[in-house]
Amino acid sequence: MQRVTMTLRIRSRGFTLIELLVVIAVITVLMAALLPALHLARKRAQAAVCRTHLRQWGTILSLYLMDNEGRFPRTSGLCPGLPLLRGVYIGHNIDPNAPGRPQPIRTEKVACCPLATKTTGVGAFGSLYRGDFFMRVNHGGTFFAWENTIPAPSFRMSYGLNAALVRTLPPFEGFAAIPRLPGPPRGYTDVWSLKGIDNIPLLLDSAEVNCTMWMHTQPPAEEPVGTGGGLCINRHRGTLNGLLLDGSVRPLGLKELWTLKWDGEFNTSGPWTKAGGVKPEDWPQWMRGFKDY
Repeated sequence: MQRVTMTLRIRSRGFTLIELLVVIAVITVLMAALLPALHLARKRAQAAVCRTHLRQWGTILSLYLMDNEGRFPRTSGLCPGLPLLRGVYIGHNIDPNAPGRPQPIRTEKVACCPLATKTTGVGAFGSLYRGDFFMRVNHGGTFFAWENTIPAPSFRMSYGLNAALVRTLPPFEGFAAIPRLPGPPRGYTDVWSLKGIDNIPLLLDSAEVNCTMWMHTQPPAEEPVGTGGGLCINRHRGTLNGLLLDGSVRPLGLKELWTLKWDGEFNTSGPWTKAGGVKPEDWPQWMRGFKDY
């Protein structure tokens, strides 16, 4: 009986060019579908980190109020909130590196929203103190931090403090006069005596050191890009993050800014609110798709 041995030969073969192109095409389609979702998830994570920074600021500023009987430092000038935010005394014959700070906690690590950590170096303004002291603050923007370059060392931040909490009007002698705008805000003094603090802004995403909203303020005709833009900036998909005076932190709609109690005389039912009669078509084109308030 003849034994027949059969040998199975297994040949390995590579992909053909067409098969390879099909695989690449499938991967490309999957990546195109996933990238927007990954980008959105990254933006949401950065917005969450931003709100975490603002909560830490809430603790810092609350400690300051406890040590100062419920009052923020009140001064004049172009950037009255800068010493409090930077954590150093700034002024005539004052060394910012000297011992002693307006508040003892260093704030550099929580000073910027993750979406606005870089600066442009574009100068915004300088301020002369009694003729021989110069301070310089550079513009911020929607996705840029403002930067205090003089006095050194430089300090950058992408949040702004409600000016009504720290500014006195009129400015005292030695500071350049602040332009008189219609209806100047009545500043808050004793914070602990205020009511409705869940609607009073304290610290928000901002392109400037101090946030200022006047009752007659109109929304920007065009969306701010690059530097500038002040307060009404589209940093978080139609919102910006804000710390309110009660310590709460939440996203604030851009149109919602006109409903906050910025100062003691601010009308929260003004002409740029639903209660004040604003119509969707009254808003600039770039803001019409945002939520109404």
